Order: sequence, then C-alpha cells, then structure tokens
Amino acid sequence: MKRLVFSLAWAFALALVLVSSSVHATVVEHTFNVEDISVKRLCRQQVITAVNGTLPGPTINAREGDTVVVHVFNKSPYNLTIHWHGILQILTPWSDGPEFVTQCPIPSGSSYTYKFKITGQEGTLWWHAHSSFLRATVYGALIIRPRRGHSYPFPKVYQEVPILLGEWWNANVVEVEHNATESQAIPMESHAYTINGLPSDLYRDLYNCSKDKTYHVKVKRGKTYMLRIINAALNAQHFFEIANHTMTVVAIDAAYTEHYKTKVLVLAPGQTVDILLRADQPVGSYYMAFLPYRSAPGVNLNANMTRGVIIYEGATSAEKPVMPDLPDPFDTPTAHRFYTNITGLAGGPHWVPVPRHVDEHMFVTFGLSYDVCRNMSGHCPGQKPLSANMNNESFVLPRGKGLSMLEALYRNVDGVYTRDFPDQPPFVFDYTNPNLTTLTDYAPKSTKVKTLKFNSTVEVVLQNTAIVAAENHPIHIHGFNFHVLAQGFGNYNATRDQPKFNFVNPQIRNTISVPVGGWSVIRFQANNPGIWLVHCHFENHLPWGLAMAFEVLNGPTPSSSLPAPPHDLPKC
Repeated sequence: MKRLVFSLAWAFALALVLVSSSVHATVVEHTFNVEDISVKRLCRQQVITAVNGTLPGPTINAREGDTVVVHVFNKSPYNLTIHWHGILQILTPWSDGPEFVTQCPIPSGSSYTYKFKITGQEGTLWWHAHSSFLRATVYGALIIRPRRGHSYPFPKVYQEVPILLGEWWNANVVEVEHNATESQAIPMESHAYTINGLPSDLYRDLYNCSKDKTYHVKVKRGKTYMLRIINAALNAQHFFEIANHTMTVVAIDAAYTEHYKTKVLVLAPGQTVDILLRADQPVGSYYMAFLPYRSAPGVNLNANMTRGVIIYEGATSAEKPVMPDLPDPFDTPTAHRFYTNITGLAGGPHWVPVPRHVDEHMFVTFGLSYDVCRNMSGHCPGQKPLSANMNNESFVLPRGKGLSMLEALYRNVDGVYTRDFPDQPPFVFDYTNPNLTTLTDYAPKSTKVKTLKFNSTVEVVLQNTAIVAAENHPIHIHGFNFHVLAQGFGNYNATRDQPKFNFVNPQIRNTISVPVGGWSVIRFQANNPGIWLVHCHFENHLPWGLAMAFEVLNGPTPSSSLPAPPHDLPKC
C-alpha cells in the first residue's frame, strides 16, 4: 500500500512539473517577408534584400523552453535560406538553414516554415541568411531570456539594448559575390560598417551623409544597462569600447560567464557578447566605437571605424562626445587577452561540465591556399586564384546533386557527399611558418564529412596555417556548443599544451576565433543526429572551401534519431 501511495504521489508531482513547464513555455511565431527594398545610405539610394522592410530585420524575443515558429516568404529575386546562428536545433536539424547542407534554398516566390524549440540556452544569438553575401542585409537579433519565474545570474538591469554591427556596400551584394567568384579574387571591400543598420558618425562625418543618422542610446545616470552586442559583419573582427566606461561581460554566444570587467571587447563575425554597463560617469555624451581588428596586416579590409553615442539624460546637444582610447588595429595581444581571459559560469544556469572521456581525437589544419583557374574565361590574370581548406580538403557545397546533405543522410542516398574527411592533415609541417608557401598550394575540391557515433565525445585541435596569410579565423560549428579548453600561438604541442587545459570553468561558445598563427582546442558531445556544417564565418571563406561537416548518426531510440523532413521542405 505504501508503495502504491508513493507511486501515485510521484506521478502527481511529475504531472505538476509537466503542467508547470507547459504553462511557462509558449510558441513565439513570426512571419518574415524577404523582399527587395530601397534605402538611403551614404548619400545614395540602394536596393537591398531585407526582412519585413527593415535593416536589421525583426528581433525575435523568446524565453528558454519556448518554441519558435518563423514563416519565411521569399519575395526576393534570389533563392535563399535562413540560419538561426547558435541555436542547437536538438532534433530539428531541418530548421538549421545552411543551403545544400540541411535544406535546399527557398526558391524565389516560395515559402518555408522554420520550427525549433529553445532548450538549455539563454542570452544573445542572431539569425541571418545562409546564402553567401545576402547575409549583409538579411539578419537580426535572437534574444533568449530565462523562463518566467527564473532570473539572470546577475542583478536586474534597467534596460536591455541590442547592438548589431553590420557591413555595408554601395553595390548589389549578390553581384559583389558573383564578381569575386567569377574572377576568383578577393571580393570588393565594403564601404562602411553600421550600428543597427546605420553607418553613423555624429561630428566628424566619417561616412558621407551620415551625420544625422548616428545610432544613440539614452541612459540615466546611476542605472545599469545590458548591451547585447552582435558582430553581424561579413569579414571583419572588431574591437569595441565605450569612452570612460568599464564593461562587465556576463555572457558570450548565449552562455553565461564569470563576470569579467574590461575596457575593450573583441568580437569576430558570428560572435555575441552580453555586457553590463553602469552609467556612472558625469552627465554628458560618450562615443561607443567599433574598430576593425586587423590580425593579418597583408589582408585587404575596410579599416574604417563606426561610432554610436551613449547620451546621458540631461546632456546638452552642444556637448561633443568623449572619444575612447582605442587599441591599435593590429593589437593582437589585446585581442588574445580578451579571448582567453573569459571563463564559463560553472554551476550557473544551463552549465554543462566538460566531458572527460574522449572518443574521437581530431587535428584539423585550416587556412587559405590557391586554386587552379576555374572562371568562365579560363584565364586568371595577376595573382593565383585563392582557395581555402581544412586538412587539405577544399569543401564544395553539393549544388546540382538534387538533395541536401541532410536529406541524403535521411534517405540513405549516395553520391551527395562522402564519409572520408581525414582526422589529421595529410602531412606534418611547420604550420605557422609564413615562408613555407608551396607545401599545400592546391587542395582538392570535395564534399567530405566526419562520421560520429551518437553521444560520442569529440576533441578537435584547430590549427591555423600561414600558407597564404596568417590571420584569426572565426570557426563556427552548427548544432553544438563546445568547451574551449585552451588557446595559444605557434604549432600545437600536446606535451607542452595539454597541461594548460581548463576542465573547471572553460568558456562555452558556438564560434571560436582561432588565434593568428596559433591554435585552439575544443571539445563537445555529439548528441544531436544530423549533418552539421563547420566553417569559417568570414563570408568569403566558405565559398573558397574553408569548411567541412559532421555526420552524427542516430541514437538507440526514436527520441535520439533523425526525424522525418517537414512537408514543405524546399526541393533542389
């Protein structure tokens, strides 16, 4: 009888938990109309592709546990997809978004509905087109707050403000990409960086016709604000400072951190940082400035700064904002100090301890290389055309195969990709020596994946190379967060570098900026069946081939297996 009473009580308690969870979770539904609009920037009207007529596009506000449903109607002239950058997509891989990887593009004039549940994540993420340079104007914030009744692991703030750094071209960005692909050359540099869509500068007019379009944040002295900062630029890492203010980092890539006070942030494309800003300075105006971090002096890059303004309540319009003392654009020690000083909030909300047993060890070299001339004319004047690779394999999206990689996995169709991505580079050399330029000049084109058993633990050494140019590369892994165990310069050496591994409170990310001429070691658990792209988040590097993919096999139960594709999945 006692056992029966206990069982009934346990069942009742479980029912209460399930009811409570369903009450506190909801469905967040949006309609995205993707179409061409005309906007004025830098003294000229420019036609861009945007969502719901705005740049950036709409912010998605959700809570942990919610289900997000986004109906995308593609009214633009281009086929495209949308990626929800950093969302784990547990058992919803059909909604991840990279074209020809988890879906075929949404054709012009057609639609597709993305649906996913947010589980075990809080903080700032973002969404963007995953169809090459369309990411320049098709993007927006995705903010995840705690469940109702739960709180942040820091004091309540007065206001939250999303800050999205973007990149602007006085040109059709699809044509910019096409011209670069045709010539196999570096794409044309952008003409400006933007803050929340505005190439702004209030007083010095760094950008033409932008004096009256400066983005500003009004604050009250004594209040604390959360700035949710997103680097949505295509090809540039950035320093960020606010004059005379100290910032407190509380989260990166939607994972909480130990509180870290700093005067300067660094964000690579794809990364997010949540900071607390205490308005504790005299009433006045203060510039917040983004300055490109130029990790590779020889790589062409729009080197312009962009600025917004923090304006205290009571400040007069005649006051000129105070300018921050920004780092030198080539200040790698400052960038590395920021990237390596951050630690995870061990034991905090959604903290995941580091898995200690490793099933798969990989050593992946990556960087730029050269390619044979592939343009329509068959003639490549000047410098040899650029390519890129991982472990000397230059990734090619399977266009023209009739199926995405994920659908090929689900339907067990051969010929779309192969399962032989190497665990190691084909030969060992002095990876970070810039004088060794002939060892891997040409990498074969391929569409290769690394197959992983469900729930296996994977450790990857990401090793930068200097064959064409040594620079920081932001490597993004779809479908997983990972622990960053260590980072350093030079060639990774297990004997020297393994003792540096942080197993206690390493930072957790979805996009890692691997140091210029250096390495990073990451670890994750492959607990999400599907095909998951791994690529450099410099937009010009994915078409060049700096990518690979993980194929994660099904688990032992239906709840750990790849679900069937939705009925409206686009066809190739």
